[in-house]
Amino acid sequence: MERFYGYHRTSTKEQHLDRGIKGIEDFCKERGYKLEKIFTDQSSGKNMERPRYTVLKEDILRRGDTLVLYELDRLARSKRAIAEELAYFDKAGIRVMILNIPTTLMEMPCTGDSVYSLMMETVNKIIIEIYSMQAQAEVEQKEKRQREGIDAMKVRGDWDKYGRPRKMEQDAFKKEYCRVERGEIGSLALMRELGLQRDTYFRYVREYKHSHGESKEDARKE
Repeated sequence: MERFYGYHRTSTKEQHLDRGIKGIEDFCKERGYKLEKIFTDQSSGKNMERPRYTVLKEDILRRGDTLVLYELDRLARSKRAIAEELAYFDKAGIRVMILNIPTTLMEMPCTGDSVYSLMMETVNKIIIEIYSMQAQAEVEQKEKRQREGIDAMKVRGDWDKYGRPRKMEQDAFKKEYCRVERGEIGSLALMRELGLQRDTYFRYVREYKHSHGESKEDARKE
C-alpha cells in the first residue's frame, strides 16, 4: 500500500513552517491521500545533514512510498544537490511530488505504454531542471546582495556594528600590544596568549597603529 509523507524546511527559526505544512496537508486532503506524517527541519538548504530529513530518507521511506514537497527548494538549494536527491529517490522507487511545479504529470497512472512513459518522464525532468536552476539562481543572487551589503557597510565603517563580534575591545588590545612595542613579548607569543587568529590579530594591530597615528597627529596640531 502506497504511503504518503511530507517534508518541509525553512532556513531559520524566524521563518514559519506553517505555510508549507498546510499546503502539503491541503494537497493530500483534496486528493484523498492518507498523509502519514510531515517531517520538518529548520536548517540551511545547503546542509543536507538535517536530522529529520535524514530520518525520513534513511529510516522511514521505502519503495512504493510518495514524498510530498511544498516547494522544490525545500529539498535543497543547489541544482546539483537537488539532482542527487531526486536521483536517490528514483533509484529507491520513491515517488516525489513537488507542489510548486505546475504539472500533474507525476500523478498520472502508468498506462504501460513505453513511449507515453518516456514522454512523461522527459517532460518532468525538463520542468524539474528549470526549477532547480531557478532555485540555485535565487541563492546566488541572495549571496551577491549580502556581499554587496557587507562591502557597503565596510566602506561606511559600519561593519563592526553588524559583523562578527570582536574578540577584544580596542582599548584592551592596545594595553596588551604596548607590551610588544616595549619589547616584552613578541607578536606571535601575544597572538597565542590572547587566542586570536593571525588575520584578526594583525587587523587589530592595523587599527591600533591607525588610531595611534591619528592621536599623534592631533597632538602635534595642538
